[in-house]
Amino acid sequence: MSTKAPTASSNGDFGRNAARGAAVTMGGQLVRILIQFVSVVVLSRLLSPDEYGLFTMVMVIVGVSEVFRDFGLSNAAIQAPSLSSRQRDVLFWANAGIGVALGVILFGVAYLIGALYGRPELIPLAQFMALTFVLNGIATQHRASLSRDLRFGALALIDVVASVGALAIAIVLAVSGASYWSLAWQMVSLALISLVLVMAASRWLPRLPRRGTDMTGFYRFGWNMVSTQLIGYAASNTDSLVLGLRFGPGPLGVYSRGFQLLMNPLNQLRAPITRVAIPVLSRMQAEHERLRFNSYVTRGQIALGYTLVAGLALVAGAAQPLVDVFLGPKWGEVPPVLRLLAVAGAFQTLALVGYWVYVSRGLTGHLFRFTLMSAGMKITFVLIGSQWGIVGVAAGFALEPVLSWPLSLWWLNRATPIPIRTLLVGVVRISAAAIIAGAAAFGATVLAAPAGAVVQILAAVVAEVMAYGLLALIVRPIRRDVLVLLEIVRTARRSKTTPPIEPGDAGPADDGSTL
Repeated sequence: MSTKAPTASSNGDFGRNAARGAAVTMGGQLVRILIQFVSVVVLSRLLSPDEYGLFTMVMVIVGVSEVFRDFGLSNAAIQAPSLSSRQRDVLFWANAGIGVALGVILFGVAYLIGALYGRPELIPLAQFMALTFVLNGIATQHRASLSRDLRFGALALIDVVASVGALAIAIVLAVSGASYWSLAWQMVSLALISLVLVMAASRWLPRLPRRGTDMTGFYRFGWNMVSTQLIGYAASNTDSLVLGLRFGPGPLGVYSRGFQLLMNPLNQLRAPITRVAIPVLSRMQAEHERLRFNSYVTRGQIALGYTLVAGLALVAGAAQPLVDVFLGPKWGEVPPVLRLLAVAGAFQTLALVGYWVYVSRGLTGHLFRFTLMSAGMKITFVLIGSQWGIVGVAAGFALEPVLSWPLSLWWLNRATPIPIRTLLVGVVRISAAAIIAGAAAFGATVLAAPAGAVVQILAAVVAEVMAYGLLALIVRPIRRDVLVLLEIVRTARRSKTTPPIEPGDAGPADDGSTL
């Protein structure tokens, strides 16, 4: 049995269905962000910087294994023009086997983690967290199946329910005095609840793999993806590793709270957008879809720039009152870190459209080579910045995406034609608007300081909205961008009543059924 993915030409309402998928997914992620803020607010008051630092020490190592657990095979399944039932069975067992193997490896490596940091209490913590690899490995292809079938609503609901359940468990344990173990249980329970729900939603039981199934293309795609993700992960976590080794759990805990306050919600927004963008752009493989493909890419950049980047400008401008409200007084070193991480997050977000093109076009080899170069830049900047403590590390972390985003578009344009001038000019315009709006937000917090942190945040929001509104009135290109964004929103709202594309719309499977 083989199933072709829906194509852009298979349904005249493809754009509306894509917008609907994005809207549903984003709605679920907004709920998850609310859950994340509750987690940050509550757990930051129940746990100390040292306890967060100990957990983060383990997570730096655990995350490396998490990259290998997927092995890039979920995106390989989503991106493939067709996927037979035999191939999907093999992919399931490959991911499950990798997850089990990594769990066993981490169980043994836990002793080395304890020795690396000189903290024996990290050994049982790492061994317990090894369970997540087994659980996530089993769930990988079930999640990929839902994404490939464009069942974004089901995925959003699963993520929300799992996040609520895991947070409830963590809070109960933290109140009971479980210390950093409450964070470990949150991670493991999130994986377990997600596994149960995705298996129930996909209604798919894999069979034993059969010999002779052609998997060469999937493994090549996956190897390039995992190589890219591994390099990117190593570079992105150099900051935490350096802080943990040089300064100990206290400063690392402070840095990780700033990172969690900003990057976790940001990643929870970027991940579902990517989850929608990659399968949508992957359907536009034909040459006659080039104009539509380029239009989706440029509109995607505008959508990111005037939503997520605008939000990051607000965070940079109102960092101090945000920390006061959400973390409390014992986290006073976080605001400057948060401002720098907001800059990093903004340019990472703007570069995201390039990642969509790489993956949707199957250009994982080119992506790996660029990631290798950008990783070298990030590691170098972080190591240099570490001479000035946590603020220096954050500055080094932020400098890399600022310098590498134009290089990323140039590199991508060498592999496949993209509207590079439009994208570059768009980033400059979006960045300039964000700087002005962020400065307005900061000025509002200074003026409203006597009224307290909550009023400062509200004043910052009003100031930023007014700044963007004024820019839209007097700068024609920004006004045009805002109109495009409003059009995207209206399209998403209209499509709420439009049924999503069914996998079978692309044509019948070879045995009369669909995946």
